[in-house]
Amino acid sequence: MKFILGKKLGMTQVFQPDGNVVPVTRVKCGPCVITQIKAKNIQIGFEPVKEKNLAKPQIGHLKDLDKVRVLCEFKVDEAQTKDLSRGNCISIESFVTGDKVSVTGTSKGKGFQGVVKRHGFHGSPASHGHKDQLRMPGSIGAGGPQHVFKGTRMGGHMGSGQVTVKNLEIIVVKPEENELYIKGAVPGARNGVLKITAQGDLKILDDKKAEVEIVETKEAEEIKTEQASEEVVVQTEPKEAEKDTKKE
Repeated sequence: MKFILGKKLGMTQVFQPDGNVVPVTRVKCGPCVITQIKAKNIQIGFEPVKEKNLAKPQIGHLKDLDKVRVLCEFKVDEAQTKDLSRGNCISIESFVTGDKVSVTGTSKGKGFQGVVKRHGFHGSPASHGHKDQLRMPGSIGAGGPQHVFKGTRMGGHMGSGQVTVKNLEIIVVKPEENELYIKGAVPGARNGVLKITAQGDLKILDDKKAEVEIVETKEAEEIKTEQASEEVVVQTEPKEAEKDTKKE
């Protein structure tokens, strides 16, 4: 199984080659660092944060690792835990276009709502003697049992709970921006944390490759600065020659 943590950025639309318009949700995913490995769970961290904004227990838990704000666990097989180690980096490269993913997030909180909005009750007729009863639940049980049964649908707190939407398709993968475009809507508000899982192999970002890329970029910058300095020297020589001719 492959998995990653992400942050919901908002919704947009993508025009496909056949002319169809697909509504998608932009999700910024990873890179995530593995912070703890258990028997059948793997804990990963997401969203870098300054050390001063963490409590001491969190700082100790993330010792020798990049400090992150969000920690989350995923259930995996025991065989997969043996292939991973603490400190490994999980990138967006594990996901490809066309993957079917499950997205878990916290739904938007709606506060205290009545039975019409919360449970889809139709309400009472607006005529024939009804007064102030349009959105009331009506009877909540018979008189014989002398109590209300557990689970009776009533008004109450709505939303702000864990919701999972399955079988969503990945339309676009942008590795350079660490973004996934997922078809349809995902639970939660903007900037909400999402858990994304799918079937397939999990790819680990190689630290050596990252170091090589950093070294190559530094060498390229040094070469550019040297070339720029040489060009400046070449341009200054003709000016000095012109000054000498004027003196003569």
